[in-house]
Amino acid sequence: MSRFLGRTKALHDKKAKIGVLVTNLGTPKAPTASALRTYLREFLSDPRVVEIPRIVWMMILHGIILRVRPKKSAALYKSIWTEEGSPLLVISKKQKAKIEQSLTDKYGDQVTVALAMRYGEPSIEQALNTFQESGVNDIIVLPLYPQYAGPTVASTFDAVVNTLKKWRWIPSLRFISGYYDNPKYIEALKYRVTEHIKQHGKPDKLVLSYHGMPQCFLEQGDPYYCFCHMTTRLLVESLGFEKNDYVMTFQSRFGKAQWLQPYTDITLENLAKEGNKHIAIMSPAFSADCLETLEELEHENREVFIEAGGESYHYIPALNDDELHIEALVDVISASIKSSN
Repeated sequence: MSRFLGRTKALHDKKAKIGVLVTNLGTPKAPTASALRTYLREFLSDPRVVEIPRIVWMMILHGIILRVRPKKSAALYKSIWTEEGSPLLVISKKQKAKIEQSLTDKYGDQVTVALAMRYGEPSIEQALNTFQESGVNDIIVLPLYPQYAGPTVASTFDAVVNTLKKWRWIPSLRFISGYYDNPKYIEALKYRVTEHIKQHGKPDKLVLSYHGMPQCFLEQGDPYYCFCHMTTRLLVESLGFEKNDYVMTFQSRFGKAQWLQPYTDITLENLAKEGNKHIAIMSPAFSADCLETLEELEHENREVFIEAGGESYHYIPALNDDELHIEALVDVISASIKSSN
């Protein structure tokens, strides 16, 4: 009874707050095979990410993939690693700080913000526990994936719920499942493209490359493919682009199964062979630059395009902690806050 009374007193001694949990995919602690093995084990063990029957997949994962892939992935991470650490985590921390400052300016100390990674650290459980300790009675979760997908957004929801299942008292919970059509998000993308064109000229093709997903996920009802198309349509309409000015593709496929098409690398090769000399490429699906953008889009796919006969290849960075992007994220969060009042 004394422990219960102590916990109750701890709660009513604290001012009620809204806790905003901002999440992203995650990153290894270091660009080493050991760190990658730990990270990939957690990531690829998630049934939302790989839907192969568990017994079969665990044999493949532990018997083959975790023996081979960590060393290769470590080399790729090492090529993008900075003095501050993983680009994704460094950028995410900047995003969190700016979101928190903006929300503080709007709501004072009514709102507190925490950053978490779905895989690795800081973990979702750690972040939620800080909310519990500070007496948060209303939680808003914003996964930084503009377009909902089961392996990203739904997996984040799973992790949040798995933590909350351990709590005696569960606060109100609101989960933002995407912001693919938010006007401020589209405006931030538009600004990135128009500023690039001012500096480098209009490309023969603007390539909008989204992260890939197995085709079977779409067939089973995942709306990600449709949301990507909606973002693309809104962006190119805002830019005033015609159909021949751009192409939409999907990158980062893995394994032998059919993934969403057209594939980014094959498209770039074909564009070069068709006589397109000047390409600009960006990925509206990534809120922060990471391995898939800094290594795959900026370097690996550049080689594909140039070797096929292309001449000028420009990667347009993710929105990262740009002011317009922060404004968009705060707009999404504020709409959720207002809906509860």
